Amino acid sequence: MLSLRRRSWRVIVTAWLLVGLGSQSVLGQGSNAAADSDSLPQVPASLIREVTPYTSMSSYGFAGWHPSRREIWAKAITASYLGIASVGSPGDTPHVGALFPAKTYDVYYAPNGKSAVYVKDTDGNEQFQVYAYDSSNRKTALLSDGKSRNTEPVWSNRSDWVIYSSNRRNGTDTDLYVAKPFEPNTTRLLAQDKGYLKIFDWSPDDRQALFYNWLSANESYLYTIDVTSGEKTLLTPQNGAEKVAYDYAQFSADGKGIYLTTDRDSEFLRLAFMDLATKNLTYLSDAIKWNVELFSLSPDRKTLAFVSNEDGVSRLHLLDTATNKVKSIAWPRVGVISNLHWNNNNTDLAFTFVSARSIWDIYSLNVATGKIERWVKGTSDGLDADKFSEPEIIHWKSFDDRQISGFLYRPPSKFTGKRPVIIDIHGGPDDQARPDFNGADNYFINELGVVKIYPNVRGSTGYGKTFLKLDNGFKREDAIKDIGALLDWIKTQSYLDSDRMLVTGVSYGGYVALSVAASHSDRIRAVESISGQSNLVTFNEHTEDWRRDRRREEYGDERDPKMREFLNRIAPLNNVAKIKKPLMIVQGENDARVPASEADQIVAALKKTGTPVWYLLAKNEGHDFTRKTLDLQLYETVMFVKEFLLK
Repeated sequence: MLSLRRRSWRVIVTAWLLVGLGSQSVLGQGSNAAADSDSLPQVPASLIREVTPYTSMSSYGFAGWHPSRREIWAKAITASYLGIASVGSPGDTPHVGALFPAKTYDVYYAPNGKSAVYVKDTDGNEQFQVYAYDSSNRKTALLSDGKSRNTEPVWSNRSDWVIYSSNRRNGTDTDLYVAKPFEPNTTRLLAQDKGYLKIFDWSPDDRQALFYNWLSANESYLYTIDVTSGEKTLLTPQNGAEKVAYDYAQFSADGKGIYLTTDRDSEFLRLAFMDLATKNLTYLSDAIKWNVELFSLSPDRKTLAFVSNEDGVSRLHLLDTATNKVKSIAWPRVGVISNLHWNNNNTDLAFTFVSARSIWDIYSLNVATGKIERWVKGTSDGLDADKFSEPEIIHWKSFDDRQISGFLYRPPSKFTGKRPVIIDIHGGPDDQARPDFNGADNYFINELGVVKIYPNVRGSTGYGKTFLKLDNGFKREDAIKDIGALLDWIKTQSYLDSDRMLVTGVSYGGYVALSVAASHSDRIRAVESISGQSNLVTFNEHTEDWRRDRRREEYGDERDPKMREFLNRIAPLNNVAKIKKPLMIVQGENDARVPASEADQIVAALKKTGTPVWYLLAKNEGHDFTRKTLDLQLYETVMFVKEFLLK
């Protein structure tokens, strides 16, 4: 689903052109940087100058190939616009052409390259609208209704229709709508159901479409639908009591089968082929005992490129669809591969690679010769990214003897003695810490000498469906115990200072951080919670309608009396008396996922207990922050770390 997970300030996604801030304080400067000045210290200009190189690193996101020549299109996001830049040859300077409005989430070009649709919301409220864009005259027209949440459009092969997801019918369930982009009056409801419907692909003749109904990280169902009549066919009925996940589906060249990923009869998501006549599955990646997380078929559908996620590290593979033989591509670097996209020549495969020392670089692979070329390289504003700390995979045993893993980054050798530790917990929970680019986090490592650890507690994706479900419902506290076991492990490491530990997290990771503040207050120095839930009962009751039922699948249904009692009992909000160490709370005022009331209520409760609390409430921001607010958050976090972790 679109933007399921928050992009934290430590991750650079696309290029940013930054405006320097030279004043004594950035509080209240502009509509996107307002904060509670009663609890936040002013940011000195000296700190801004010191941190700025770590906020000025930039790169381009992949947008697509030119439809008729070997030219890459790349995305550049600034505070003023999202631009599409052309790159004529590997290493050429990108030249920005088409411009889209600021805060555009993404742009989706038609296969013929002559037009596009883009998705945009207002001030982070996630009420995304779909707009049509005509490249010839650069005119834009609203395609969706202007009120509901509309996402993930997919073009037909002939570039004349799009299908997209929308909750306009009842605000709760997400259905599929089909329309001609420049003719809004052609819009009609294509498929509806209780759940979240998302389109994957059109059949080669554009008569059918392939979509899934996503109910949770553990349960989804694939369908085909006749685009004219609306008649849909369930391809994956539930067999037995166990829930099954299906994802990333595409039609074969003749339209008589589909490629997909599924964890059916397996711990991991396997690549498979389904014969549409028999519904039988042929598994194609059994030799890989990890998730296949994405794939892409060449335009002639003769070659399938796919990426496996092996303990967080990406591996690239090619499958010959005629023989089902798999060839693995030698890629020695540790990092994450995404955005697989074929050129129409069926030979060049573009992808994005990110690692501890690579800032979202764009590459292409010639599948005939094996040659790999870098088209666009991220920039680090004078910093030597090649000296940034590289990740070490660490493992520790939790309370139930289960192995938990994470990535650890050490500071430079100039820092001697035991080093303070920041534990940074991802959101989701069905997300995963990966060995990707740490962005501004490198400031804490390189300049403050802090060790950063990114754990993958139970409930994280990438380690099998059993592990994924280990934190569901009444098992919620077990994820907190995984962090407790990590605190134990840190104490056994001679180079880590177990007397100086800070825990932070984004979204659900913020909830875990708050829970650690309540359960292990005597073992840590401080906690930062970024858009974290303070009580899963009130969160479930107040999150947006289109999310609520799906979150209940994960966290538990607060309408059940036993579950409600349990969630209330373990809620950080109801355990503030146990929180004795300083907290920093960060929240977007317009957050549709974790409403600001979650932050407001725990801040109010902490103030009553006298526990030190810094509160940054970002005006006109949602779950994802814009650059200016991310910078302010970083400055305040640096001061918080210096004050409560390093002293």
